[in-house]
Amino acid sequence: MSTAPLSLERLGHSLVDHPHRLLIERSLHSILEMARIADDTDDWQLISGALSDLHDALAAFHPHRSSRKVTVFGSARSLPHSSTYQLAEQVGREAMAAGFEVITGAGGGVMEAANRGAGADHSFGLNIQLPFEQAPNPYVAAAGDRLVDFRYFFTRKLFFLRESDALVVLPGGFGTLDELFEALTLIQTGRTTPIPVVLLAPPGHELWQHWPQDLLHGLKREGLIGPDDGCLISWAGSASEAIELIRHFYRVFHTTRVTDDGLELLLHVPLAEADLLTIRSGFPDLLSSGTFELGESCDDNDGLRPCLRFDFDQRRVGRLYQLIAAINALDLPRSDDLLHPEQRTCLEPLP
Repeated sequence: MSTAPLSLERLGHSLVDHPHRLLIERSLHSILEMARIADDTDDWQLISGALSDLHDALAAFHPHRSSRKVTVFGSARSLPHSSTYQLAEQVGREAMAAGFEVITGAGGGVMEAANRGAGADHSFGLNIQLPFEQAPNPYVAAAGDRLVDFRYFFTRKLFFLRESDALVVLPGGFGTLDELFEALTLIQTGRTTPIPVVLLAPPGHELWQHWPQDLLHGLKREGLIGPDDGCLISWAGSASEAIELIRHFYRVFHTTRVTDDGLELLLHVPLAEADLLTIRSGFPDLLSSGTFELGESCDDNDGLRPCLRFDFDQRRVGRLYQLIAAINALDLPRSDDLLHPEQRTCLEPLP
């Protein structure tokens, strides 16, 4: 007979028909195992705080999973009269007008400007609790349950990348550069799906004009990154160009999925056999074995999508971005899904 408390028994009964019961049981098992080894108050404050962060963030984002989101990074020190602040506000406005929602760190400066441009109804703020008071900016404070107060930086960083479909990075300090390089690291190592990373600065601002290219050239020259890894970054000269780069990234490409058979590029519309032949001849270096094949696969909403399936050489993420660009440039028949790259879910078929 079970000796588990009644509350745990009830929890078990409530999970009988849950579609993810095995994963939930595994998570609960991990917590029980931690109870055997973690006996300090600090340990359980960490565990409880991290789980609370996960709960709060999942609750905030879950009702809004159908729309793509653009995260805007940049300095909290940019003042409202500065060209950087005004550009960030325009990014938020352009993103909202194109159907995207905007995520920021909920602070001042660039974050405030992007939330201001997008408006509370189209903004998310991922605030961080600090020893000194950090109040969210007024434009995201009005967003209600779209504002999440994180206890830990590591859970906050997780949701920046987990929920973002694109990054726009404006001039900023150590924190901005930390977010930029962490995103590039996770993309390069395949720990997150490919997303567009766009560097943007006001005209005449020198921060993004020289050192990123110099750094990339130096890293490639020394063999410290792949020859095509510079393709992970794009540059834009205006807010409208930045948003258009993001729209184009999702014109045909939807997302990636890793399966036992290799990597799948999920697409909005199917490719023709002639397109497949072009890909096979132009990108053989992306393959660890075999060849490219057309197929179908389910997305996160269980919608059936056309896909391109292949055994991907994980060291060639830069070339993968080049393949995505080539697919997005194809001249394909009109489809509502091609006209709405800001949507994560399939639209109703054309009449």
